[in-house]
Amino acid sequence: MDNSLFGSNLKYDLKSSLVVFLVALPLCLGIAIASGAPPMSGLIAGIIGGIVVGSFSGSHVSVSGPAAGLTVIVLDAISSLGTFELFLAAVVAAGLIQMILGFLKAGVLGYYFPHSVIKGMLTAIGLILILKQIPHALGYDKDTMGDETFLQADSHNTITEIWYAFKYFSPGAIPIVLISLGIILFFDRPQIKNHKVLGLIPGALWAVIGGILINQFYGTFITSWQLDGEHLVSIPVVDSLTSLGGLVTFPDFGLLTSPEFWIIAVTIAIIASIETLLCLEAGDKMDPYKRLSPSSKELVAQGIGNTVSGLIGGLPVTAVIVRTSANINSGAKTKLSAILHGVLLLVLVIGIASILNLIPLSCLAAVLFVVGYKLAKPSLFINEYKKGINQFLPFIVTVIAILFTDLLVGIGIGMIFGIFFVIRTNYQRSVIVTELKGSYLVKLQKDVSFLNKAPLMKKLSEIPSGSEVILNATKARFIDHDIQEVLNDFIDSSPDKNITVTIEGFNFNLNKTI
Repeated sequence: MDNSLFGSNLKYDLKSSLVVFLVALPLCLGIAIASGAPPMSGLIAGIIGGIVVGSFSGSHVSVSGPAAGLTVIVLDAISSLGTFELFLAAVVAAGLIQMILGFLKAGVLGYYFPHSVIKGMLTAIGLILILKQIPHALGYDKDTMGDETFLQADSHNTITEIWYAFKYFSPGAIPIVLISLGIILFFDRPQIKNHKVLGLIPGALWAVIGGILINQFYGTFITSWQLDGEHLVSIPVVDSLTSLGGLVTFPDFGLLTSPEFWIIAVTIAIIASIETLLCLEAGDKMDPYKRLSPSSKELVAQGIGNTVSGLIGGLPVTAVIVRTSANINSGAKTKLSAILHGVLLLVLVIGIASILNLIPLSCLAAVLFVVGYKLAKPSLFINEYKKGINQFLPFIVTVIAILFTDLLVGIGIGMIFGIFFVIRTNYQRSVIVTELKGSYLVKLQKDVSFLNKAPLMKKLSEIPSGSEVILNATKARFIDHDIQEVLNDFIDSSPDKNITVTIEGFNFNLNKTI
């Protein structure tokens, strides 16, 4: 481990780890419940994602843990295999597959995601965070925290959930979320954040302390407003080593020879790897120091994490954008922040679970509101729009697709649009025809493939009789055989139209200059 982790960066990383811990705690629990798994499995995955993956990862800012994008897959896998123990064995197998992918350098695929799609993913996650926290902010906690899909397990969707939240709100939640937001925004001001004393403890922690105190005040003075039950964090309380052992589940490898077992393992490995590579790319773009993370090394780290997580009863882990974003925005300098957040989950969940269970979800909603806003600022839409339709359309399509489906489906739709516009842009710029006083310059640039055949034929056919034509390929790196045939046909037919052709820069046998 880099010695710089324990140098001057420690105070920044420790502060960031507290914020990430507060963000991760409800998400780990919510994702586990939404996946049909024991709540402790989500916490185990969060601990492993922080300590194990963080230790082996080459990323400075990404944070790993259970991912909302795998919720449906986990739910279906547990149902298909029959028991949670058999599912854990599939998680172990998936981890080993990821390690193999990492050793084979498959992480390089992460560099091929279009920038507009990555931006769209970040913005969509930000909007989802804001929309999904509105019900929790109003004290309507029927849907689990961490759910990112449009269609929810409680038979509602993101929009109708907000409608019911306004209809059946809990009055005590509203002052808590507003005061918590005020505290976070106050401590987020540069003069406070950088203060020697006030800046030591993040605003999110003060907001949580304030939320607990306000709810305790309700219990004494306004009992009808006090939040309890589903409105609070709910962690299994560990009061002895014996009870801790009862919360850990071990895998059952009884279906190791079953094709269905391996189909599920491969599916988890591939989906978890894709989500990790997306998050890794996004995290590097948000990193203020613009450091690049080794993607294949990250797959190995994730594989080790999933293997360990499956062995001790945890959900699959991936790099996760919400926690990564909270980490970066809280000022993390090194990966020590991710490791420390895992340590906090381990120590505090075991040591002070009864105190953590006093935290109102409306208070944590305020923390996630701020994270969501920083991911989806209005200025992001304006900046992407200014880049032109080729960037803006894939961006906005990705945002809308993720909002109304889920992360993986939305990314897939965004990728289709992104790749289309990449091809379209190259298609338009590969062949350029300019005219000056009856002379035509046909310039072939970069890679000219069969996709350019039709427009090239059209442009050549529009050159009038008696013209002088220069075919220039000095900047072309590749010219498809179909394009060579079009150019040869044009040269062969040019005497019939009294066209003079000059050839420049071709490194293959094109017809001789006429």
